Amino acid sequence: MSGGRVTAAYIVAAILFIFSLAGLSKHETSRQGNLYGIVGMAIALVATVLGTEVSWVVWILLAMVIGGTAGCWLARRVEMTEMPELVAMLHSFVGLAAVLVGYNSFIDHEPGITGVMENIHLTEVFLGVFIGAVTFTGSVVAFGKLRGKISSKPLMLPHRHTLNLAALVMLFVLLVIFVRTGSGGQQVSLLLMTAIALAFGWHLVASIGGADMPVVVSMLNSYSGWAAAAAGFMLGNDLLIVTGALVGSSGAILSYIMCKAMNRSFVSVIAGGFGTDGGASTSEEATGEHREISAEETAELLRNSDSVIITPGYGMAVAQAQYPVAEITERMRARGVNVRFGIHPVAGRLPGHMNVLLAEAKVPYDIVLEMDEINEDFAQTDTVLVIGANDTVNPAAQNDPHSPIAGMPVLEVWKAQNVIVFKRSMNTGYAGVQNLLFFKENTQMLFGDAKKSVEAILKAL
Repeated sequence: MSGGRVTAAYIVAAILFIFSLAGLSKHETSRQGNLYGIVGMAIALVATVLGTEVSWVVWILLAMVIGGTAGCWLARRVEMTEMPELVAMLHSFVGLAAVLVGYNSFIDHEPGITGVMENIHLTEVFLGVFIGAVTFTGSVVAFGKLRGKISSKPLMLPHRHTLNLAALVMLFVLLVIFVRTGSGGQQVSLLLMTAIALAFGWHLVASIGGADMPVVVSMLNSYSGWAAAAAGFMLGNDLLIVTGALVGSSGAILSYIMCKAMNRSFVSVIAGGFGTDGGASTSEEATGEHREISAEETAELLRNSDSVIITPGYGMAVAQAQYPVAEITERMRARGVNVRFGIHPVAGRLPGHMNVLLAEAKVPYDIVLEMDEINEDFAQTDTVLVIGANDTVNPAAQNDPHSPIAGMPVLEVWKAQNVIVFKRSMNTGYAGVQNLLFFKENTQMLFGDAKKSVEAILKAL
């Protein structure tokens, strides 16, 4: 394939990627957006493999077959509840690829480059390896936290901010040495920088608490995009630069939007997570008494309600309760009950996690509302079902200035006439903060597996 045709194919692929992002911004067009992305990537792969600068095509095709087979196997095997961990792990692959491309570009770069162009090339290699290394270890830690292999509590090392600043200063010094010294000094500088960057990425995410993990995942998505863009610069591949910039900028925008929704600054999220040791709120109300309710009593309460709001959380995802929840919604709407869903921006472990689960269960898009759209309606609501949510419905965020989640916008479910909380126990949520909602006079607890509880309610209805 000629260079002109490759360039034309890259332009078409880039346009399709932009259409893909536009489609993914809305529920109704998300399938179409996914299709645009698939077609764009297929065009990009074919154009790259058949390009004039590519040799050893058989090895490339073999790698594509192995990678495609592994991807299909993972996609069919992974449950929706495990999707955040899968995304984090895939981000680590992008980071590792950027590191390998950087080392390869340093070892086997184009001969005859001198002066300014040589300095630019070395800077590209250094920054590409740095971003890739940070993305790799940061994503591995995020995977461990989401998987439960690593504690969700933030790692609070003494003088951790000073350590981060010292690492950045050291990396800048190594960059100067890498660009200005001979081959021997360059190799040592690159290896030392890689070690520091790996440790920096590990500490960066380990010091972030569980409540901020959805932001961390989107932040790592941004990092992986910039790592891909850096690899594009090193390989001289325009499409990889454009694609990486699209992913990096969209991930950064998403992280900013989520931080704004949580009343958190992006810098503070990177510097450390909610709280110190995940301790409970200092409010005395956190030690009050709770009331329990049965599935049959909950069904009776729903029969007598004209308006119902359901606020799902990660517990619904774990229990796979979205299908019976969707069936209850259909039954109650058929009886004329106004049923809607309230989605917090960081519900679940991944941005949009709850929206995807509800779409999977065929819940109509028009009754799935974001926090800002529905928060004012709780005061006029008869019954709220809190299914597996915890930190996102905690009134301590508004009422307790000493709470680790103070200032975080939450779904104001306690303003409804009746609140039913579906939980396995009275344990704290992912952020390790006790929920004052459990002890409100209008709140009742329905203990047990969320799916079994919802199915029992459905049977009673």
